[in-house]
Amino acid sequence: MSTTGNKAGLDAAAWIFNIVTSVGIILVNKALMATYGFTFATTLTGLHFAATTVMTFILRSLGYIQSSHLPTIEIIKFVIVANFSIVGMNVSLMWNSVGFYQIAKLSMIPVACLLEVVLDKMRYSRDTKLSILVVLFGVGICTVTDVSVNAKGFVAAFIAVWSTSMQQYYVHFLQRKHSIGSFDLLANTAPPQAASLLILGPFMDYWLTEKRVDAFNYTFTSVMLITLSCAIAIGTNLSQFICIGRFTAVSFQVLGHMKTILVLTLGFVFFAKNGLNVNVIVGMVFAVAGMIWYGHASSQPGGKEKSQSLPINKSEVEIGLVKSNEGDEKV
Repeated sequence: MSTTGNKAGLDAAAWIFNIVTSVGIILVNKALMATYGFTFATTLTGLHFAATTVMTFILRSLGYIQSSHLPTIEIIKFVIVANFSIVGMNVSLMWNSVGFYQIAKLSMIPVACLLEVVLDKMRYSRDTKLSILVVLFGVGICTVTDVSVNAKGFVAAFIAVWSTSMQQYYVHFLQRKHSIGSFDLLANTAPPQAASLLILGPFMDYWLTEKRVDAFNYTFTSVMLITLSCAIAIGTNLSQFICIGRFTAVSFQVLGHMKTILVLTLGFVFFAKNGLNVNVIVGMVFAVAGMIWYGHASSQPGGKEKSQSLPINKSEVEIGLVKSNEGDEKV
């Protein structure tokens, strides 16, 4: 197989991995929170990163992850931005209407574009810009319903949008700057994220829900769902780092709305036409068409290119686990 064909296949595999794990964790968490009342989202995210930390320790002991080092200041900055993203999204969802929350999520694409233009000197062709607008239009039709906003909700959404966009940009930046792959980056960042969120989470969740996580009625089924959520989260965290490392934060955001379409479709399949109407169907058509157009436009010469580039990281060539004594980790 040619190098180009091989890369396309690996890109597709990375993206499918991200879609499957992301949609899976949404469905599990929906059952956990809506059915069993486990509404402690920040603490649950801390458990997700704790499970991811255990996974990285196991892989390192087996020799699948090399011992790598990131400057402490880089790790601290990443963890702060990532935690602001997690808490900001939770607070935004609580303080804003669903419609404004969805608008805030859609605004991450132009913010990610701005970061790439300013920090990476990225340039987009007209077709690439138009395709992004089509995606935004389609997903907006699908998801934006009632729109109301208040001052504190706007501040929460602003923090959530910028911190999430920065976190996703930082994943790509750190992998390229330090020539490390997704597994190595997770091994460096997951432990401090787990520790900080497990300390912060119970207090944040009590502030948001007025319920204590330690007072929750843990049944066998709810514990199994928490365990399943943590297991899927390992793949979700890893696949996010892989995809952003292979693509960019903008591409990750644009193609990420495919997960929104899948969640809406699965909601129709499993919940008897819940939320399905003409607007949703038309929005899906526009969104998918825009994603296809974006994939084509951004891959064309001049569709999306840097005027100044960071050093290319060998780990972007392949995806998979490679023994440390066989060379650098490939992602």
